[in-house]
This record gives sequence, C-alpha cells and structure tokens, in this order.
Amino acid sequence: MDALGNRIIVAAFDGWNDAGEAASGAIEAIRQSGDYELVHAIDPELYFDYQYTRPATRMDAQGHRELQWPGAALWRPVPAAQIGPEFWLLTGSEPARTWQAFANEFIDVALRDDVTGFLTLGAMLSDVPHTRPISIFSSSPNEQVREAHGLERSLYEGPVGILSVLEHFAERAGIPTAGLWASVPHYVASAAPSPKATLALLDRLEELTGIDVPRTHLRTEAAAWEASIDAAAADDEDMTEYIRQLERTRDTWDSPEASGDAIAQAFERYLRRRGDGPGDHKR
Repeated sequence: MDALGNRIIVAAFDGWNDAGEAASGAIEAIRQSGDYELVHAIDPELYFDYQYTRPATRMDAQGHRELQWPGAALWRPVPAAQIGPEFWLLTGSEPARTWQAFANEFIDVALRDDVTGFLTLGAMLSDVPHTRPISIFSSSPNEQVREAHGLERSLYEGPVGILSVLEHFAERAGIPTAGLWASVPHYVASAAPSPKATLALLDRLEELTGIDVPRTHLRTEAAAWEASIDAAAADDEDMTEYIRQLERTRDTWDSPEASGDAIAQAFERYLRRRGDGPGDHKR
C-alpha cells in the first residue's frame, strides 16, 4: 500500500471509456459509501464544446427549470480518514479541448493537498463472455507500483485520452499512478449499465488499496444482469453459439498453461486490432 500512499485520487470519466457505465458506477458506489465535499471544480467554459457535450435542462424539486453544464470535479471524504488510506474522487465528462491545462489544474490541486497516489478506472467493450468473471487489466507506468502490486506495464502505443493524460501528468509531478480497465461483453452494450463490471472494478480496487466499499447490492444486480442476458441468448441460436466460442477462448486464457505474459500480449493485440484502448482519443 505504501506505493500509492494513504490519500488516493480515483478518477473516472463519462463517455467511451465507461462501457456499461462500469467506471462511473464504481465512483458512484464509493460516493454513496460516505460523505464527500467538493475540493475543486473546473470552469466548463474553458474545456468543453457545448455542441459536442451539451448542457441538459431539468426541473428542480420546486418545479423550476435549471441548466446542468458538463464539467469535472474533485471530491474528498468527510471526515478525513485518521488512519489508513482514503479515496478522493475525480469524475465528470471528458473535456473537448485544452487537455494539458485541464490536467495541470487538477494535478496542481493534488499537489497542494498532498495527494499520494492516482488511480484511473475505465471500461471497454471486448470480445469476452458475460458468463465468466469480468477481466480487469491492471497496469502502471510506475516501477515501484508494479513491483508492490504485481501489475503489468502496458506496451500500448497510439492515440490517448484524458485518463492517460492525467496519469502522465501525475507521474511527471511525482504522484505514482495505476490504471484498472474492465472488459465488458460487446454484445450486451445495449444492456447498460453493467453492474458485474462495476463490481469487478471495486473488487480489484479493494485488492490494491485495502479499502472496502459496500457492494452487496451490486452482487445482486450483477446476478440479475447475467440472468437477463442468459434469457435473451436462449432464444437466439447464433448468439448462444457465439457466447460458447467466447467461453472456450476465455477458458483457454484461464487455464494453468496460459501465462500472465501471454494474456497481457493478447490484450495488447486486441487494442492494436481496434486501433484504440486505454488511452484512446475516443475516450
């Protein structure tokens, strides 16, 4: 745990990097586990193109119409943990412009408030079966973090998104980082959100940090999500056969003969085949 310290920012953003709303769902589960107060919020005028990420109109409790603007903000727990690690939450929409200024703004706040670690959460659509445990690709560019937690070093080269930019700026500022990415079955993209993927991210987050986030409700929701997909597949022979093929591939990966390096290499090949991945420009 020393590699990431006791004050850890956990970051997740809406959009492509949030397949099945898994990453944003994990952030929401953490927020619901305690009280949080706002540390810093960006000025949306500086970072968003409203034709790309539009504001929304809603009615408040008194029936008055209000506008909600896209944005991003950092939150901290109240009260602060006296002993042991705590999560600070960075969440919002991926900005449309001036990413360097966006990253610098939050990293400056992190340095001011003595943040000791930075964790990014993402989820991608993948060729995986819904019937098997959700795969979490855990990586870090930081050698100390990799050695302390047995993480991979990603060899991906290509376009990057805001999570990778934040990770880069954090490392450059001396804040150790790690990233967790859940693989969500692509054929159930319309069945969002995916509580099974959210649950897998929270399970892995607890393994890394020792922080327990209540998630019993997610286990129930994950079981219901899987059962609903089973029911849909039962009426579609092509889908059933496709899922069986994915299961055979996954079982081969999980066999004792499959090394961690082989799985990591397969993951990297998948990213290159798509031309995107953790750090893609579409995130």
